[in-house]
Amino acid sequence: MRDETHDPARASWVEGAAGHPDFALQNLPYGVFSAGDAPRVGVAIGDHIADLATLEAAGLVRPDPDRTVFDAAALNPFMALGPPAWLATRRALSRLLGGEDGRLKDDPALAARALVPAARARLHMPFAVAEYTDFYASREHATNVGTMFRGADHALPANWLHIPIGYNGRASTVVVSGTDIVRPMGQLKGARDRAPRFAPCERLDFELEVGAVVGVPSAMGTRLTTAEADAAIFGYVLLNDWSARDIQVWEYVPLGPFQAKAFATSISPWVVTAAALEPFRVAPPERAVPLLGYLVEETPNNLDLSLTVDLAPAGGAARTVSRTNARGLYFSAAQQLAHHSACGCAMRVGDLLGSGTVSGPEAGSWGSLLELGWNGTTPVPLADGTTRAFLEDGDTLTLRGWCEREGAVRIGFGAVGGTVLPARP
Repeated sequence: MRDETHDPARASWVEGAAGHPDFALQNLPYGVFSAGDAPRVGVAIGDHIADLATLEAAGLVRPDPDRTVFDAAALNPFMALGPPAWLATRRALSRLLGGEDGRLKDDPALAARALVPAARARLHMPFAVAEYTDFYASREHATNVGTMFRGADHALPANWLHIPIGYNGRASTVVVSGTDIVRPMGQLKGARDRAPRFAPCERLDFELEVGAVVGVPSAMGTRLTTAEADAAIFGYVLLNDWSARDIQVWEYVPLGPFQAKAFATSISPWVVTAAALEPFRVAPPERAVPLLGYLVEETPNNLDLSLTVDLAPAGGAARTVSRTNARGLYFSAAQQLAHHSACGCAMRVGDLLGSGTVSGPEAGSWGSLLELGWNGTTPVPLADGTTRAFLEDGDTLTLRGWCEREGAVRIGFGAVGGTVLPARP
């Protein structure tokens, strides 16, 4: 539902916020930061972070009248208050930072305490991840991978067009942007090897994804409709699900990914709320076959979200190796969440749902090196003239995302980055 918080004519009085490529007044993403003191919740506004713990203590925002929720190292206490509190807080912050409510703008001393320059802040994990589930929602990605390993005639599994395929990952290794990624060790077995060996991964990859953050829990035995699932999503992050392709190909039969995906998943430090993204909802791709009733959506729940991936070798310049858009995902986050609960699985505040690799129809829009380099056969050129079939030690990956369309203010996600470190034998 759109309201005054989306009005493109409104601008913030905070210096640098108007026209900011990511964090204008219409965005107000949530994160956790510190500035030489204890971590607490803030919202990004231009090149500053509004310290919500300070605003809460001053009585300018009070999502819960009985207790504080922003003087915390995670968003979970705030998310647990539910959609009415989310919306009321967004509107209150929009008015404070937009100047209609002058209690912050007209109090220079309070504003100096509450508006922290982002350059002085350290960003932390924005929420405590309860559980992590990764899906496989891009038809283009699934088709590319299936073509490589099974041939074009058998690219998609028989169930793929009917069901959001996913697997349960590891919440313990979801990390915030900027965390270095140690190359994993594991069992490797080449096609001509007689037996496996234990060694560092040789085919390390990234996966460009979007993560949905669940803010409303559901009880065991409860099934969510797509509308209920959509309403339960607090917001979205950018997500890089690092992948060890050679470990995966040996271990995934018969139960699917395990060690190849368990070692690291990076997310962006800012959670862009579902409310901020209302102007960018779009319809999903046309269905190849009818979906079962519990997956049918009554509203457009895909996001017109542009995405890029930059790859920089150690000490070298970055090159954009992929440009794509999440609007083409075959299954939305709402459908993924509805399917996740269809068996009666309980969902928790802080559950994270990865979209799976986001790939478009052209080679330059594919969201992994596995596809961009077509399983190592056509290495990807970098800015320094070298190429990559898979990631090397010292490589830095940076994912960025933003929503932009005529008649709406651009909403940015910032970036999620990580550098590959050598394995620890």
